[in-house]
Amino acid sequence: MSHSFGTPSGSGAPSGASSSRRGSRSSRAAGRTGRDTKPRFGFGLVGPRRDRHSVPVDQLDALALPVGDDGVVIGVDAESRPAVLGINRPVPYDVTLIGGLWTAQVLALRAAATGARVAVETGRAPAWTPLAQAAGGGQPCVSLHDVGRVPPQGASAGSPVVVVRDCGMRPPRGRVVSAPWQSVVTLLPYLSPVAPRLLEKSSLVGVQRVSPDEAVQIGRIMGLPRHEYEALSTLADGVTLWCTPGDRQFVMTQATDAETGLLGGARRMD
Repeated sequence: MSHSFGTPSGSGAPSGASSSRRGSRSSRAAGRTGRDTKPRFGFGLVGPRRDRHSVPVDQLDALALPVGDDGVVIGVDAESRPAVLGINRPVPYDVTLIGGLWTAQVLALRAAATGARVAVETGRAPAWTPLAQAAGGGQPCVSLHDVGRVPPQGASAGSPVVVVRDCGMRPPRGRVVSAPWQSVVTLLPYLSPVAPRLLEKSSLVGVQRVSPDEAVQIGRIMGLPRHEYEALSTLADGVTLWCTPGDRQFVMTQATDAETGLLGGARRMD
């Protein structure tokens, strides 16, 4: 005996046709509700369905995440926010720092901590040797080279390079120049005769404490307002004015305990 659920008895409809129509309707209904467990070609099983979430416009700020720039944290600005130097770039990038060895070494250490290889061209290797030995936890990430003897570094996106040129007041033209993923940082202790040329071609310039006469010259070269270049002769140790063509910022470099143990306290002169 067969039972036809949902079809009035005596309707005259064949039971097979009635079942077919019911099956078709059930299939369409399942497709609309998302409860079909049969795999869909190319998509697999339909996942669970939940109500959509909404957030009032005035509460959107609560979802914001603090995302900063990518690069080396060189210190903090006047509002105690991290100041970041984006040194590793897919284009040639030249940096000139008129300042002390201490700041240049902190920059080198932190660049190495981001995964960059650091090549130091210097005429005072003993001042850099402890840093080169301590950096990288035994990995050769900081190498020292005599002036004019830096070999090709083979920089790439996966292995960026920072070349630090600590070559005195009149650094010769380097054999290794800036290139994609290879930045060059030139350290000058004072405003030397070659400084104007270096400042004009640099993408980033850092200036620490200098004499009032040097401050006036730097202000003229960099187009600084008077209150900024006059402040250059009064800066504390560890403070640097970093300048790009479109921005300027005073930054205080604060050493970590490990950096202080290796390099000592912040100082302008060595």
